[in-house]
Amino acid sequence: MSSINKDMETLELLDVVVLTEALPKTNLRKGELGTIVEVLDKDVFLVEFADTKGVTYALPTLTAHQLMKVYFEPAGV
Repeated sequence: MSSINKDMETLELLDVVVLTEALPKTNLRKGELGTIVEVLDKDVFLVEFADTKGVTYALPTLTAHQLMKVYFEPAGV
């Protein structure tokens, strides 16, 4: 199952995403990187945020408009 965010990019399981807004209640800042670990609905995702040692520090449920997919290669590669 996947969804479309505000930039019309498909979000899927295991995609690396960046948070597009701060979430003060969870101590997450805009720009933090996470990984989609479960697709809960067409535009609702469980996202894992972990430190550089792989230790999870947040596991919030987020909507597609709060996320942006991260790319590691240019388009067409």
